[in-house]
Amino acid sequence: MNWHTSSIDAIFKELQTNADGLAADEVAKRIQQVGPNQLQEKKKKPVWLLLLMQFKDVMILILIVAAIVSGVAGDLKDALVILIIIIINAIVGFVQEYRAEKAIEALKKLSAAMVKVRRNKQVTQIAATEIVPGDIILLEAGDMVGADIRILRSNALKIEEASLTGESQGVDKSTGALLEEDAPLGDRTNMAYKSTLVTAGNGAGVVVATGMQTEIGKIAGMLQEGESVTPLQKRLADFSKKLSFVILGICVVLYVIGLLRGVDPLTMLLTTISLAVAAIPEALPAVITIALALGAKKLVRKKALIRKLPAVETLGSVTYICSDKTGTLTQNQMTVQATWQYEQFGLSIPAIKKEQSLLLVMGLNHDSQKDHTDNDKRKGDPTEVALVEYALQQNGYNDRWEQDFPREQELPFDSDRKLMTTVHKTNGQYLVITKGALESILKICKTGDQQCINDQSNKLAETGQRVIAYSCKLIQQLPQKGDQAALESDQDFCGLAGMIDPPRPEARQAIAECKTAGIVPVLITGDHPVTAAAIARDMGILQSKDDRTITGAELAKLSDEELDKSITQIKVYARVSPQQKLRIVETLQKKHQFVAMTGDGVNDAPALKRANIGVAMGITGTDVSKEAAAMILLDDNFATIVKAVKEGRRIYDNIRKFIRYVLACNFAEILTIFMAPVVGLPIPLLPIHILWINLVTDSLPGLALAGEKAEPRIMQRPPRDTNEGIFSHGLGLNTIWVGVLMAAVGLVTQAWAIHIGDAHWQTMIFTVLCFSQMGHALVSRSESEYIFRLGVFSNRNLIGAIALTFILQIAIIYMPALNKIFNTAPLTITELGLCLLISTITFHAVELEKFIKRRSGKIN
Repeated sequence: MNWHTSSIDAIFKELQTNADGLAADEVAKRIQQVGPNQLQEKKKKPVWLLLLMQFKDVMILILIVAAIVSGVAGDLKDALVILIIIIINAIVGFVQEYRAEKAIEALKKLSAAMVKVRRNKQVTQIAATEIVPGDIILLEAGDMVGADIRILRSNALKIEEASLTGESQGVDKSTGALLEEDAPLGDRTNMAYKSTLVTAGNGAGVVVATGMQTEIGKIAGMLQEGESVTPLQKRLADFSKKLSFVILGICVVLYVIGLLRGVDPLTMLLTTISLAVAAIPEALPAVITIALALGAKKLVRKKALIRKLPAVETLGSVTYICSDKTGTLTQNQMTVQATWQYEQFGLSIPAIKKEQSLLLVMGLNHDSQKDHTDNDKRKGDPTEVALVEYALQQNGYNDRWEQDFPREQELPFDSDRKLMTTVHKTNGQYLVITKGALESILKICKTGDQQCINDQSNKLAETGQRVIAYSCKLIQQLPQKGDQAALESDQDFCGLAGMIDPPRPEARQAIAECKTAGIVPVLITGDHPVTAAAIARDMGILQSKDDRTITGAELAKLSDEELDKSITQIKVYARVSPQQKLRIVETLQKKHQFVAMTGDGVNDAPALKRANIGVAMGITGTDVSKEAAAMILLDDNFATIVKAVKEGRRIYDNIRKFIRYVLACNFAEILTIFMAPVVGLPIPLLPIHILWINLVTDSLPGLALAGEKAEPRIMQRPPRDTNEGIFSHGLGLNTIWVGVLMAAVGLVTQAWAIHIGDAHWQTMIFTVLCFSQMGHALVSRSESEYIFRLGVFSNRNLIGAIALTFILQIAIIYMPALNKIFNTAPLTITELGLCLLISTITFHAVELEKFIKRRSGKIN
């Protein structure tokens, strides 16, 4: 059926629906028939394939070949042990990858779009995946269209269809049937398509196609998203690749030295292969993915939904947070505190006393609806609800006014106009009512003492109240629908309403924490500049005498050079347009600032996209703003942004800790085995020892470090420079000297044990290396804090991992069956005590480094 050429009645008949919407039982039947309203994703890898793919890594394949060679050569024990370790490694890798995949899947579900539908005459909000053909969808500015629909009602409705047509301009939508059957998508003005964006007005439509039957579904293959790779992952993957070549080169040299010294070629081959497998951090990028995904999952519990994984690692670099006021810094519980009717209001409204005029216009001009579950309450934008409820509760208000003045037309609120207009029929005439920002209202008024009105507005604003202005006029004929010029002109000024939205108590503390952390909080609001400044002062945003407040009009007059010079002093932007938000972001970025910008409207999308971290409102935000943002605040709370920044810093810190720990341990193993023959010592470890150390040190303790809590002074240091490398601030140097120290401790133990004729020297160096790495895991928990200040047992997962490793190592030393497998020998109590004592050297050396840095002032 050609939906765009069919009449609405014909479509209702075809889809067996009506304007009241589908019944619940009918919805259930249809969802069974057509399935969920979603595009088919790339086929997921089955669990068995995910497990099998753990064996595709080149190093693992080489190790498997080594096990086969070992078995063919008759050393079945070594072959079997190597294969067991390979399987354990694969299981650990599989579990980690599976958990990360599930975490990312959960995040995708949380960010699913919601739509408003009418079912059984009741308006309800559902997930877009639950839409079925025949559903009646309600649309308003900021919504993403959830399915292909035929327009039933259009009130200045505009939809941007760039995802289908490539045209970024919004298309005006109509309701009448079209004549041209083969009209291109862009010309089908009575249709709206899945994944397009409502940019203005409101309307309703009946769903004609869902899922893969939609226009976007027909080209779904072009929309499949590739896996997002963060800058950090790219850098580490590149680092791992370069390091692999270096390590393989070392292994070749080591193999040649071993042969020259007369070591068995097979033993030497297995040793060098095992060393390469253990030393190359091929899993590093994968572990980072897990850390970021699990970090994003944790942020959801803190009411911050991360839509784009790179945002997790970059949160710690934020230097500016540009925040909206209403609901973000305030409680979003608007209440009208005072009203003022203009004494010279000269318009005579039929059947209305002059002193009732302001109440009448407040009660009629609003965008809120009655709550179907509670008739005494209204729902909608908090400002709209507060204004109309105030009017309804006043003694002079007449409950019959809504029936006596039925609404005929409306021009929805627009952030550029800063106005909303409604038209009401009365006694053969039409009452036009407009409300909005005072400056915008005064521009459309033909009457009014502007000085008097501005003085009254300033009195309200100085007490921190947000001021809404009203004007109206009577016309004889109803203008064409959407005729803004005819409606919003030649009006009479009516009055003002002052309302207040109390600041969130936690927002003050969050702003103070921002400043301590070197982050500059900036307020961007549509409020009057006096109101904005009063609230900013109360919240602690305006403190210094150099801090400035600027209006959108003043901002428009500034040249780019002037704004560039003064932008770091401007802390409050009042009466700004969404387009100016984009200019603010771009200017700050030119000053090398890393900007988080909040927004909730359609026109905020460019600024959210351009910001380093775009932050959309989860409660009041439009689908368009959420689509453009990297992060969604599920509670619309400024304090949540600060929590997310803190969490971002913690996650990045922990990635550094993991890298420092793993690379130092791997470097120690390489150096120990490489230097032993160079200084005239036998090869200190067997292949099985190397693989075992790698298994127990890289897995559980390493992952436990990724879950370390935030350090005490994490929000008392400046933001991280995004251009700095992962090895900055001494991490690379620390990795080298710790690796050298561990290797030196191992080699000295080996040389001393051989010198005194101790037959257990190999078990001793094996144990010292293993326990040294556990000690290093403990002190890697912080680059600046002593372990005893952090609390030895405050990371229980790490303590558990170290305890398990210790027990397993003791079992390898003292259990006869494991002695045979691992070629170890039971140590005497003296030997074990000596190994434990020697193993603490690395622990104390790293703690000493922290002490020296503190004394020298390098860390606080």
